[in-house]
Amino acid sequence: MQDIDWLKENVEFTGELFLGHLRYGTFGRNKIENLHPVLRFNNWMTKNLALAGNFNLTNVDELFEKLIDLGQHPVETTDTLTVLEKIGHFLDEENEDLYRKFKNLGYAKKDISQLIADNLDIQKILAKACSYWDGGYVMAGMVGHGDAFVIRDPSGIRPAFYYHDNEVAVVTSERPVIQTAFNISEESVKEIKPGYALIIKKNGSVSEVLCHQPNEKKACSFERIYFSRGTDADIYKERKNLGKLLCPSILKAIDYDIENSVFSYIPNTAAVAFYGMMKEMDVFCSKIKKDKILESQGKLTPELLDKILSLTPRMEKVAVKDIKLRTFITQDKQRDDLVTHVYDITYGIVRRGVDNLVVIDDSIVRGTTLKQSIIRILDRLGPVRIVIASSAPQIRYPDCYGIDMAKLNDFIAFNAAIELLKDTHQENIINEVYTKSKAQENLPKEEIINHVKDIYRPFTADQISEKIAQLVTSKEVKTNVRIVYQTIEDLHEACPNHLGDWYFTGNYPTPGGNKVVNQAFINYIEGRNTRAY
Repeated sequence: MQDIDWLKENVEFTGELFLGHLRYGTFGRNKIENLHPVLRFNNWMTKNLALAGNFNLTNVDELFEKLIDLGQHPVETTDTLTVLEKIGHFLDEENEDLYRKFKNLGYAKKDISQLIADNLDIQKILAKACSYWDGGYVMAGMVGHGDAFVIRDPSGIRPAFYYHDNEVAVVTSERPVIQTAFNISEESVKEIKPGYALIIKKNGSVSEVLCHQPNEKKACSFERIYFSRGTDADIYKERKNLGKLLCPSILKAIDYDIENSVFSYIPNTAAVAFYGMMKEMDVFCSKIKKDKILESQGKLTPELLDKILSLTPRMEKVAVKDIKLRTFITQDKQRDDLVTHVYDITYGIVRRGVDNLVVIDDSIVRGTTLKQSIIRILDRLGPVRIVIASSAPQIRYPDCYGIDMAKLNDFIAFNAAIELLKDTHQENIINEVYTKSKAQENLPKEEIINHVKDIYRPFTADQISEKIAQLVTSKEVKTNVRIVYQTIEDLHEACPNHLGDWYFTGNYPTPGGNKVVNQAFINYIEGRNTRAY
């Protein structure tokens, strides 16, 4: 175990450069060929490439055509293969340029291999490769001789953090894992700038270099709400603020009746927002107690004071989730089978026919789990009213940059808007959006406008929330159900440095987003159960 050289020669996965990637099935498949890293083999050490990433590109067809223009014959049109071949092409080109250069200088072929390894310009390769990419991405790669890189999209959509010192350089999608592994402060961990690449050369030098001119930063807010670890110092504060900012809407939904309300949360990822909500509910109770004490001056008795001071928000663990089952990231065909088995409830803590039951969730995407599982089991407790509060706004549009919320008819907010159009005899809007989307189908992505916004335009957010409440309440549920969503304004207040909100607003940070959302609507109308990118 002390002989490092022997270990590197004789034991697998022992070395100085590592590339790992968590890959689970969302829209994709769980097969070995779908796993990252993906590899591009070559007999030349400096032409071997391994690539892993957190990304989706919206213009794969366009990039595929560019590969053909370069003289390649790719066997697939997936964004993973397209990216691999794109970087690989310019890696080959750089190798050939260096080979000719050193051969003309009179170096022997055997010596040229090492000279290429020492002089390979990773920045130039990446800058050429990513010039036409449209999407959100953090891609990590290794070249066969020992150079490594991580490149981030110019809008900063996907997260990337790094740390390096004299002994180690490490890059991850989340900051806390680096802090925990190396026992360092959050200030020691840096964020790769949008449009930049972190390049780690075999000789140990580390540099952050520009590869694509940065756009306006639109870091993904859904990472902050749900996907990223809540143990990050900033994310923890942001999620607490999301819960705090929901309080006015929640209080309105329960008619300000704190005394007869029970507060809880689902799933565990909503726990931090729940803490923020409860802290703000405490503040609300303190104001009531203060007002009542001031009103009672001159007639305040110990008994009355005890009664006033006893007003506190009641919080309980009502719904218990099986931690083995994550329905959000499960493939479509498995999800419906899972949702009825996800939750159990705690009996005896809600006063039947007396209490409201408020449950905060981090997001409401499809509404399937609410309808098939959560609301049904909460209804068994017999509350006067069930209020489901989402710390995220209404998810109305597809995400095409890495989270894989891909199809419009999956979104309960979209289905609610369609139902409202039918209820109000405005079906013509559906046809108009389809016609406009079809008319743009073959335009360059830079000329496409998001016409799906017109589906939501006739209605307020509250009207859509009310319709969602109807859609997620099955016929056998007796309790009145209300749905409360975060507002876009409060989301931006809670997460001021992560303003990427396209799944809520339809304001996509790249032209490809508008192309994807219109294609998603065309797929919906034409009955094609597939994603639009």
